[in-house]
Amino acid sequence: MTLQARVETATAAAQASSPRWSGVALMVGSGLSNQVGASIAALAFPVLGPVGVVAVRQWVAAVVLLSTGRPNLRLFTAAQWRPVLGLAAVFATMNLTLYAAIDRIGLGLAVTLEFLGPLAVALASSRRRIDLACALVAAAGVVVLTRPQPSTDYLGIGLALIAAVCWGCYILLNRTVGERLPGLQGSAAAAAVSGLLYLPLGAAALWLHQPTVGALLCALAAGVLSSAVPFLADLLALRRVPARFFGIFMSVNPVFAALIGMLVLDQHLGATSWLAITVIVAANAVSVGAAAGRPKKKTDRSR
Repeated sequence: MTLQARVETATAAAQASSPRWSGVALMVGSGLSNQVGASIAALAFPVLGPVGVVAVRQWVAAVVLLSTGRPNLRLFTAAQWRPVLGLAAVFATMNLTLYAAIDRIGLGLAVTLEFLGPLAVALASSRRRIDLACALVAAAGVVVLTRPQPSTDYLGIGLALIAAVCWGCYILLNRTVGERLPGLQGSAAAAAVSGLLYLPLGAAALWLHQPTVGALLCALAAGVLSSAVPFLADLLALRRVPARFFGIFMSVNPVFAALIGMLVLDQHLGATSWLAITVIVAANAVSVGAAAGRPKKKTDRSR
């Protein structure tokens, strides 16, 4: 092989792997934004309650995405509306059930149960042994990191499992919406429908809890950081990486939560927790490296 041919081959390989690495960057940004937003939302939670905080988050997401995506709803076909409405229902349910579960059974167990959703997507759709191994290792790391305690609150456990199902559906539906609608139109439409669903619930919650200015500002910031930014980043990332890889990589969120908790909330972790963080990061690094190193087939119809 000549030097020119080698350069052309290397250039082609770099261009082929570029979308996947940009997808990884989007997922990292999504996770960081989500966890920072969650820490800010915690400040408003005692004042507004779960429904009030989630309602404000949904409204912020709707405004931001509608102004960005500018969907022409009258031109949507039935085939396009179906995944959009499904995504709206999932989007509206996922955050509320998780917050309600956290209120009943605690953050550790609720988050661990919720992560069953994306990990299930990774396990169910994977065709490679290395993806299965990374998913299992990441799942073990999440369990160790959150250290869930036994609970007899079956309602709280059920709410967390509903959130897990919603997260798995969110991954798949978000990818479908991105394939059927150009730009951000589908995401914007789903956020708008979700925001409409929360109008009566949110109005009632804000009326009963008498929000303060500080709590409202925290909820608004959480809406941007934990809803609008991750929603956009996830949509763009799912256009660049497979759903199974997205599901595996989302296990890095507890890592971000631990770091942000240490820096912002002064919550220091023990050696066992940091070992779990190392295991999760290693599992994701192996998965990223294996996925980026795999040559893309020209006849691949899954993308």
